[in-house]
Amino acid sequence: MANSVLFVTIFIFFSMTLSSSTNPKHFTVELIHRDSPHSPLYNPQTTPTDRLHSAFLRSISRSRRFNHQPQTDLQSGLIGAGGEFFMSITIGTPPTNVLAIADTGSDLTWVQCKPCQQCYKENGPIFDKEKSSSYKSEPCDSRNCNALSTTERGCDEDKKVCKYRYSYGDRSFTRGDVATETISIGSASGSPVSFPGTVFGCGYNNGGNFDETGSGIIGLGGGYLSLISQLGSSISNRFSYCLSHKSSTMNGTSVINLGTSSIPSGASIVSNVVSTPLVDKEPQTYYYLTLEAISVGNTKIPYTSSMYYPNEDGVSSAATKGNIIIDSGTTLTLLESGFYDRFGAAVEESVTGAKRVSDPQGLLSHCFKSGSAEIGLPEITVHFSGAEVRLSALNAFVKMSEDMVCLSMIPTNEVGIYGNFAQMDFLVGYDLEARRVSFQRMDCSAEM
Repeated sequence: MANSVLFVTIFIFFSMTLSSSTNPKHFTVELIHRDSPHSPLYNPQTTPTDRLHSAFLRSISRSRRFNHQPQTDLQSGLIGAGGEFFMSITIGTPPTNVLAIADTGSDLTWVQCKPCQQCYKENGPIFDKEKSSSYKSEPCDSRNCNALSTTERGCDEDKKVCKYRYSYGDRSFTRGDVATETISIGSASGSPVSFPGTVFGCGYNNGGNFDETGSGIIGLGGGYLSLISQLGSSISNRFSYCLSHKSSTMNGTSVINLGTSSIPSGASIVSNVVSTPLVDKEPQTYYYLTLEAISVGNTKIPYTSSMYYPNEDGVSSAATKGNIIIDSGTTLTLLESGFYDRFGAAVEESVTGAKRVSDPQGLLSHCFKSGSAEIGLPEITVHFSGAEVRLSALNAFVKMSEDMVCLSMIPTNEVGIYGNFAQMDFLVGYDLEARRVSFQRMDCSAEM
């Protein structure tokens, strides 16, 4: 799934052992960018431009997943690999170390399982359910089985065991049994914490474009079966992440947090925290926000998305609820094409010291190249419902060479996505009980 799943270029690594300790109220784990020298996937032969281009391609590929669906406080370390998060957990009794893609756009956690009918090559050990004393199959009539859609679930009538099946846009697939197991998550501040009875998919038939570094998917979406939803009160229904724009360097770190103190206590001018409502809509997996407008300097442009979010009378509204998905895994921000035409024109008019040029790779639509002059870039402010998020130049533009920058936002004819470049150096908090997402500007490379 390395070509179809797009996440911020970060992996999650935990160093952990099984623990039966009482769940603490906060976990924090370091994130390591996939292109950082700290990453096991680091390739010194690729150039920064090559890495950016690969990340942009993954962004576009991942965005298609949002339109074509597949049939205690914790802080976890992330290492970005190929635009994907990898999260290290342990599963089973005795525990098996598992490194899997951490996906905010998926719900059911699944890993490769022995005995395999067909498993793709992976570097680490494959979980053997027959060697775990805590493994338990889910029956076909269970609530957990029925939480899967009718296209995603099946039943072994002979064994009365619930089955799952997922397929992805790049023709990757996984099939297996739905079961419960003990999953343990590490903490930077103490021993790992165990969560018995966690629902997951034991995949014995898997193939496609999955990276051999990972064992499967860890679902961090908003649906019933996601790891976030299952941990629920154990993490006070809260999590956050802080992604550093320096995370591809030796000195840059990023983190993901789960638990009570993972998000700011409330919006305020003093703390520079703003928040906006999460919008409940189908599919529940995704985190929907309402984008009202984007300002380029002093020019405020109402956000319209008539193709996908018309009112009852078929007329677009600038404040149609839930018109954009916030996703930590998509690198670029994708905006409705009709709006983008006006937005892009305003950006082009506001850039000084440079002329518009074509992206040599043909992926980004608004690039600017200077001669000897310094490029002047406009301030861009994103207006969510009840929250104004002021972006830095690094949030909105990407430096492609010494004399060329490109807008890291592109048009789409499908659902809008607020990507991770726009979220860099913000503490982005999800309060799933209050149903709000908060933004607080901070240096994510500093120790949190």
